[in-house]
Amino acid sequence: MPLDDLSSVRTVDELTAAAAGLDLTPGWVNRPVPILWKEPKSDFRVHQWKWSVARAGLDSAARLIGTDLAERRNLIMRNPIPGNDLATLRTLICAYQTILPGETARSHRHTPHAFRAILESQGAWSIVNGEKHPMETGDVVLTPGWSWHGHGHDGDAQAYWFDGLDVPLTHLLEPMFFEEHPAGLEPVRAVTPDSPFRFTWGATQKALDETRPDDGGFFGRRIALDTQTMPTIGIHMQRWQSGFRSRPYRCTANQIFVVMQGHGASQIGGEAIDWSFGDTIAVPGWTSIEHHAKDDAVLVSMTDEFLQRWTKYWRFESLA
Repeated sequence: MPLDDLSSVRTVDELTAAAAGLDLTPGWVNRPVPILWKEPKSDFRVHQWKWSVARAGLDSAARLIGTDLAERRNLIMRNPIPGNDLATLRTLICAYQTILPGETARSHRHTPHAFRAILESQGAWSIVNGEKHPMETGDVVLTPGWSWHGHGHDGDAQAYWFDGLDVPLTHLLEPMFFEEHPAGLEPVRAVTPDSPFRFTWGATQKALDETRPDDGGFFGRRIALDTQTMPTIGIHMQRWQSGFRSRPYRCTANQIFVVMQGHGASQIGGEAIDWSFGDTIAVPGWTSIEHHAKDDAVLVSMTDEFLQRWTKYWRFESLA
């Protein structure tokens, strides 16, 4: 029988073997890993990165590595699962980054969408598509995909921030492009402190003041920042008063929490996690979450929730 002629096979075993030789996988054979399963599961783990540890690493990097040698001076938060050398969660990646007074980080652009939550900064700035705006402590700054962006620092003290991107999702879908700016640092066309890509600490706190706690008791006071220009990443700012304890829940979205103020403890996937300023916590989808604020706390979270809502994959479940 010719290799590609399946018309004359006489048994199921012959058909199975012949199909396999043609890179066809019969759907009737038992598979070690099923195609479908009852509910979400992830190889990625709940994990916490402590800011006190990462900050010390960034300080060492600032002594040892200049921006002339590194496109960005950062420490990527790699989820500790076998075979993973990059991703924080399935669709998301995050890092801590620093820049010294007087430095610039040259401009580039790439397909992945990105944002920054500024942990400590006075005098740092970003240029996005030729428009320069500040990056001050507490700000959230967007960089939509394929936007030129570079950074600099005119202040007196080292600046630090959290980076969040959808690089793993871009790797999965494969539309990756990257380009360095021919001028090194993109020239400034305009200075725009009120850039639509910048959400200041003062503005988000005012919005939280004007927002009621959610009726379900899951999130406290929470607002969604406008990320329509980068729809694969959702960003929430949430505030919890001292003593706040959320109702437990789980949802299909991957979520990463960054502590901007305060300290507390969470039960995530049955694991007790104490957190404080600057810490980052990665939570894979369909993992139980319960938060407790030990004093007034503000957190930023990034999520693929809005992408999942658009694809009709989103599901939420109260656990109490």
